[in-house]
Amino acid sequence: MVADQVFNTPLRACHESLGAKMVPFAGWNMPVNYKEGIIAEHNHCRNHVALFDICHMGEFKVQGTGALEALDRIFARPVFNQPIGVCRYNFLLNDNGKVMDDLIVYRLDEEDFFIVVNAGTRYTDAERIKSQLPEGITFKDVSDQTAKLDLQGPEAADVLAAANVNIAELPRYFRWGNIEINGIPVLISRTGYTGELGFELYFDSSKAVDMWEFLLSFEQVKPVGLGARDTLRLEVGYALYGHELDDQHTPLDAGYAPMLKIEDNPDRNFTGKAALVATEPEWKLVAIALDGRRAARAGAEILKGEEVVGVVTSGAFGPSVGAAIAMGYVKADSGIDIGDDIELTAGRATISGAVTELPFYKDSSVRKKL
Repeated sequence: MVADQVFNTPLRACHESLGAKMVPFAGWNMPVNYKEGIIAEHNHCRNHVALFDICHMGEFKVQGTGALEALDRIFARPVFNQPIGVCRYNFLLNDNGKVMDDLIVYRLDEEDFFIVVNAGTRYTDAERIKSQLPEGITFKDVSDQTAKLDLQGPEAADVLAAANVNIAELPRYFRWGNIEINGIPVLISRTGYTGELGFELYFDSSKAVDMWEFLLSFEQVKPVGLGARDTLRLEVGYALYGHELDDQHTPLDAGYAPMLKIEDNPDRNFTGKAALVATEPEWKLVAIALDGRRAARAGAEILKGEEVVGVVTSGAFGPSVGAAIAMGYVKADSGIDIGDDIELTAGRATISGAVTELPFYKDSSVRKKL
């Protein structure tokens, strides 16, 4: 990868033809929004179906005898008990137990795995994983050959049905399957980043334009950019790498201890575990509901009285909740808890709010029965 080089997905021309505002994101030119704007796109996803270009993400294949055991030693969340047909959210840690990336591991077969990583960490992830794989296990970066589109919204399954996909063949929540859409072979998973019923589609990158145009031919579907993707995920409390997750915080700081099940599997070792169990978390990720529509941005200080107790990691106006919302880290020993009043800095002013429970938006269709 050339330093400072900005890449284009196969859909760059499609976005520009739709009037998208393009911005650099994780080394890629990406649409932040289209003509109707972020709030309209956000609301369309909550009520109908949004189509996202996620072709910038990275995809790896890991195969061979011993792959299951090897990945279980590499990733923080257990892989050893992940069934075939399941995709599982997971973490790649450094030796200090801090998060190098959050990712999704798909178990395709006994010793056959498909791993989806963030665009900005693709190359460091690849080197980290390869360095820990024993001989005989193959690692292949298939990112450039793989297109990824996300179809998200309460009517997503209806669109697939109209595209002649058998609803009975669609995977359950955090499961994957193989289908055809418009004659194109697709690995489909019931996953997403919006809090709505949704599916992530992986297929040959040479078919990206055909698939994009086909899915947009359905009247319920509109293209949605990174701006609404961010407000959608924030409303349901999904972490974003580089904000809530980074190489300065552990998954325990971010509240993922129940997911790692360290106490349930005391003999299981993985990279970064020794550092995780050696000390108590220094930070605690909290959700903050603000008074009014004015948002505090990442980097704003969190105040309890006159004392700075933390920092905002993400903040925005939440269209579906009708108010500004934020997430941020507070010192674990600060005593801050749900219900506590706090203030966030916004320039020379402060914004009042209170620590609350996640998700902010509670009416999502993410687990809608089909």
